[in-house]
Amino acid sequence: MEPMFNKQDSNSSEGDEKGWPDVPKRKSKNSQCSVKSVSGEDPSSPSSGYIPSYLEKDEPCVVCGDKATGYHYRCITCEGCKGFFRRTIQKNLHPAYSCKYEACCIIDKITRNQCQLCRFKKCISVGMAMDLVLDDSKRVAKRRLIEENRQKRKKEEIVRTLQTRPEPDSAEWELIRMATEAHRHTNAQGSSWKQKRKFLSEDIGQGPIVTTSDGDKVDLEAFSEFTKIMTPAITRVVDFAKKLPMFSELPCEDQIILLKGCCMEIMSLRAAVRYDPESETLTLNGEMAVKREQLKNGGLGVVSDAIFDLGKSLAQFNLDDSEVALMQTVLLMSSDRLGLTSMEKIEQCQEAYLLAFEHYINYRKHAIPHFWPKLLMKVTDLRMIGACHASRFLHMKVECPNELFPPLFLEVFEDQDV
Repeated sequence: MEPMFNKQDSNSSEGDEKGWPDVPKRKSKNSQCSVKSVSGEDPSSPSSGYIPSYLEKDEPCVVCGDKATGYHYRCITCEGCKGFFRRTIQKNLHPAYSCKYEACCIIDKITRNQCQLCRFKKCISVGMAMDLVLDDSKRVAKRRLIEENRQKRKKEEIVRTLQTRPEPDSAEWELIRMATEAHRHTNAQGSSWKQKRKFLSEDIGQGPIVTTSDGDKVDLEAFSEFTKIMTPAITRVVDFAKKLPMFSELPCEDQIILLKGCCMEIMSLRAAVRYDPESETLTLNGEMAVKREQLKNGGLGVVSDAIFDLGKSLAQFNLDDSEVALMQTVLLMSSDRLGLTSMEKIEQCQEAYLLAFEHYINYRKHAIPHFWPKLLMKVTDLRMIGACHASRFLHMKVECPNELFPPLFLEVFEDQDV
């Protein structure tokens, strides 16, 4: 009875699809069996992917002579022979392999798929190791170990990166100290704001209502309450800036432009870092706790949503006084405000504060990934809040009675670029 032919292996080159040749390559029955390795590369064979650097150029597979792709199961082989050997062992196929020509077939690129028994014998004879082929459970365990090691290396790299990031030098520590002190001396109620705040009465909203040209309804009573605390809040921002030596050295005209540009941004930041998730309120100027709708109906409209959203977001950052102070210095020293005469000097000031800020973030070692770029995005959000408020102010100036606007409020927010 003739040996049964097994199905051809699926990993084949174009030459493999030709089937059996007219005259099989074999030795005569009485001759000694031998194997042949063909080292030339078939031009029709598809180009391989990554080839390890330890291989010679066009190094042949020791089993079939095709282009090798690396060490597989202790031998230099091609992808086809690697896959054939792995499947044979994993599925225990070799006991069923047979050869029509007494196991004496020559194995090369053309004939490798025509006789599985001789191909397997060739794999063994050149030294491919059966014990290196993993079963399903071992393969899953290996992949899990590889992934665990990858994650471990990733964490170690993060730790090394954090350890090598520069921290503030002595000059930067002095900048940080002065900014922090300036913030603490001008930040109403300090750390005791929760104990000293007063909640805006729920009754606010029963007074006269004004409908603005953009369709918003403004409660004049709430608007009056908010404008009352604006003057001391603006004064504190001005005092903060004056305590910074870099700011005091600038021309008076530039100081005024910078203050007008950043005032709402800094006041919004100071309110946002006093967001209370339990009561869902912001505390304005360290004394008045307001809800989102109250602030919105009190004249800020959509600006209210932006400040509350910022407060919710910043709550995750757990900023300390120095970080809040440095954010304020970055907002203050914005060299893109229109009308400045000392733009280059102001830009240098902002860069100095930014560098000190970044190094301080490195020193703090926050657990939030990408903390520094995320925090810089909050600076961008504050700039947007300032721009939206400038536009909102124009509407309010037209719609609300002039006597409701304190003089300092008008002085700061009038003539702003929108």
